Amino acid sequence: MSYFMVDIEADGPIPGAYSMISLGAVLVRTDLSTTFYAQMRPISDSWIPESLAPSGFSREQTYAFAEPPDVMAHFAAWVEENSQGRPMFISDNNGFDWMFVCWYFHHFLGRNPFGHSSTNLGSLYKGLEKDCFKNFKHLRKTAHTHNALDDAKGNAEALLALKNNTGLKIALD
Repeated sequence: MSYFMVDIEADGPIPGAYSMISLGAVLVRTDLSTTFYAQMRPISDSWIPESLAPSGFSREQTYAFAEPPDVMAHFAAWVEENSQGRPMFISDNNGFDWMFVCWYFHHFLGRNPFGHSSTNLGSLYKGLEKDCFKNFKHLRKTAHTHNALDDAKGNAEALLALKNNTGLKIALD
């Protein structure tokens, strides 16, 4: 089983009506050196300036990004070539990140290499701490910049800290 920490940036709240602008992923291993990053053209004319702003990109810049079907095909190939056994999707806010990634995979490729399941890092931490008011974000080393790869790496660092500090059993390749 291989764990992939994933983060996305988008220009609105839901896929289809709005667009995923960037996608970052890290294979969760001790060195966090196996990464994926891509930027994607909008798939819709709709966008919310306040949603796009954290990414640091202007709407005009996003029109020069790669075509989403190509990015998703490349991402699927990267996940498959870096997986030992079943790939597991994990993110800080998988209600948002998973929604976009799953929709884009099915819309553009007709399949999702992660299957039908994802894990929420925040919920995992709350469960380990037995406290629904706890937050894991102090465990990140990489600053949360809203660059999808930076954010995925910081979240992967937090997951590794949970493994090292709490005895969380997680298989690392």
